[in-house]
Amino acid sequence: MRTSFGIIVASVLVSASCLCAQPRTTWYGAQPAQTQDNKKFPFRVHGFLLGNFAARTGDAHPAGEEGGRFLWADERLRLEISGDTANGNLSFMFKGDLFHDAVANKLDGVVREAYLDYSPAWLDLRLGRQVVTWGVGDLLFINDVFPKDWSAFFSGRPLEYLKVGVDAVKLHVATPAMNAELVVIPFFEPDNPPRPERFFFFDPFAGVRNRIFREPATTTGNTEFALRLYRRVFKSDVSLYAYRGYWRQPSFRPDQLPLPTELRGFYPRLAVYGASAQRNVGAALLSLEAGYYDSQDDRNGADPAVPNSQFRFLVGYQQQLASEFTLGAQYYAEILKDYDAYKATLPAAFPLQDRLRHLLTLRLTKFLKYQTWKLSWFSFYSPSDQDALLIPELWHAITDRFSLTVGANILEGRHPTTFLGQFDRNDNVYVVLRFDF
Repeated sequence: MRTSFGIIVASVLVSASCLCAQPRTTWYGAQPAQTQDNKKFPFRVHGFLLGNFAARTGDAHPAGEEGGRFLWADERLRLEISGDTANGNLSFMFKGDLFHDAVANKLDGVVREAYLDYSPAWLDLRLGRQVVTWGVGDLLFINDVFPKDWSAFFSGRPLEYLKVGVDAVKLHVATPAMNAELVVIPFFEPDNPPRPERFFFFDPFAGVRNRIFREPATTTGNTEFALRLYRRVFKSDVSLYAYRGYWRQPSFRPDQLPLPTELRGFYPRLAVYGASAQRNVGAALLSLEAGYYDSQDDRNGADPAVPNSQFRFLVGYQQQLASEFTLGAQYYAEILKDYDAYKATLPAAFPLQDRLRHLLTLRLTKFLKYQTWKLSWFSFYSPSDQDALLIPELWHAITDRFSLTVGANILEGRHPTTFLGQFDRNDNVYVVLRFDF
């Protein structure tokens, strides 16, 4: 890994934070566009510089050029450009990153979001690449069926990088009786799971290098649809959800067992039906969410290559315990359907999953010094899997524009095959330096 580029960027961040006390300006040197109401189509330009480094705490690391001490190390420029017409009916947003991946030693870029909004009085239409977030869970997702970047999550990147944008059309309609959101996704976007080049995890076919992936073709019949209906009911925010599309993590079908020579990766069809509710109860906020995952390519649970259908639900509780100190807790469970068929068809030497997998989460957040310091703790613990993930974090706003985050991902597990336990050897500490402009 080359470190010189990182040192230069860190130096720039520190220097710039000291120099830039003046108000933010646009790229052409004028004041922000929201103050220029006389322009017909004003632009706003924002962004940030980011230095993000995550180092392993253990000596073991995967073989290969990317399996060194650092899980993640990049220097990044974010550019956000937005604008709208004088009447506000038409607007656009662009968010793009240019970054240097110091672990792979390459320069690259990505369009995070790029969409056009059309908003007359009774509807909002969004067209283009966008991040969609549904549900009431805190880092637990039931009806949020949109793609995630789990590699980013386990390597200490800022939380916004957990969500991945989709190229979609989103229609929002507001009526006195109910609000509705319809998301149409013609181009399939999978999750980004941790890769073996940088992470240790359980792979029952680790010795099979010949792998062929096939994503759903872009056809009318493969288009994904997600619908959300919501309104206030008895002082609660109530939503109903429906989704038709695909599991976002691949399944693998071996050419033969017990010694396969080739794996064919594919994404089975999935439908999800669910609901959520959230309301204040005294001084607390109570959240409920449930969903049924209908695994349409294996409705009787007899195909070991395809996930079984399952029920998922969560209960969340959040309360401010003292000034600037908040507690949040959740209970989450997955119940596997057709469990007897699953056990009967599970290949030999594969780990047996429990019918009920459940876990608890705890979030503690404390702000100090006029919210220029934040201490936070987030933890997952699964009594059924007997594994855990602990995320302590400290954030400090050094200036209005420059911030520092230091944290850790600490993974524990009794078994090397459970969801969190398989990442046990990937403990890391991370540092994030961010300068906003």
